[in-house]
Amino acid sequence: EHTWALLMAAARNIAHDDRMMREGRWQTRICLELRGKTLGLLGLGKIGAQVASFGKAFGMNVVAWSQNLTQERCDEIGAGLVSKQDLFSRSDFVSIHMVLSDRSRGLVGAGDLERMKPGAFLVNTSRGPIVDQAALLKILRAGSIRGAAIDVYETEPLPTDHAYRALENVVLSPHMGYVTEETYRIF
Repeated sequence: EHTWALLMAAARNIAHDDRMMREGRWQTRICLELRGKTLGLLGLGKIGAQVASFGKAFGMNVVAWSQNLTQERCDEIGAGLVSKQDLFSRSDFVSIHMVLSDRSRGLVGAGDLERMKPGAFLVNTSRGPIVDQAALLKILRAGSIRGAAIDVYETEPLPTDHAYRALENVVLSPHMGYVTEETYRIF
């Protein structure tokens, strides 16, 4: 749910529009519709599959990739199986759903981010170190992609002077994906 909240906040400029409204301004940016856009999922496990269902409910085309992803799993979920390169070059939204391991650390590097469309967003609610943070900052500062929505970081809590905090094309949340009343009742 938090992944979808961040994706929607990015597509609909929620954080920016909230700031503008509080400053007395009105309609300063144009939003995106999700219907017909491509949602690329890096990982199609339990959470990735749930995000895929949200994407399909909004009329999105869903594609997926991970090192061990099978056509059978993609067929079960209703996602297209693509290469990692195709996922980054075709997707309007790339959302990460993998566990952090030696194999996934730094998995999303500069080359992947450079393949993204200029109007695309990266959404990370998985683990910060899966993405090369320096490469992402470079891409975001250059405006090479439309933006990012991030809930997880290399260092947590995110330092108060971190560069992400100064970027207008980033929606940030403080690792809140699992912080719900229901989750806390379980533990």
